[in-house]
Amino acid sequence: MKITKHEHACLAVDGDAGTLVIDPGSFSGRLVDLEAVRAVVITHEHADHWTSEHVADLRQRFPEAPIYGPAGVAAAVAASEAGDVVEAVAPGDIREVGGFRLEFFGGTHAEIHRTLPRVDNVGVLIDGRLYHPGDSLVAPGVPVEILAAPAGAPWLKIGETMDFVLEVAPKQAIAIHDAVLSEAGLRISEARITGAVESVGGTYVQLRAGDAVVV
Repeated sequence: MKITKHEHACLAVDGDAGTLVIDPGSFSGRLVDLEAVRAVVITHEHADHWTSEHVADLRQRFPEAPIYGPAGVAAAVAASEAGDVVEAVAPGDIREVGGFRLEFFGGTHAEIHRTLPRVDNVGVLIDGRLYHPGDSLVAPGVPVEILAAPAGAPWLKIGETMDFVLEVAPKQAIAIHDAVLSEAGLRISEARITGAVESVGGTYVQLRAGDAVVV
């Protein structure tokens, strides 16, 4: 498995048969380097995790690739210029597609503030190895080899990410959801994630946009 970090929360995961794209959002650029995309996962409906332009572009370039997301995503995309192209998934669902096994967890976005509605959110576990939580800190409750840990967000403090890493106890952690941080702020968050994952016997893998790791 090769994991390529794109801007913010977007990851491209390469397997033996092709590529899975997760959360191509407003900070992610056009993703022109993608090839053989077999599926797309959108964890929730906020614009930093999907845009109609990204969905329409991926749909045009890879028309056979299904796009998965929770019900809120399906509704939001259907109401956009991209059209009714998302297959709704919920926690507990499993999809086998393009050589990938996708297991969905969670159900609700982390609270931003009590006055703001909480939207649908699914975390996705890929091939029983890599867990991308979207904007939620709900642990999947199963072993995770590689955890994509949110580094910064309006809904997040770094101590919550540290607790999330400690609960999941992965062998490796990478940082996502980092576009809202300065470089100095990201280094602080990375240090805290590193300390948390090392305390459970794991390692931190630093990835910046365009970097990749083979695991």
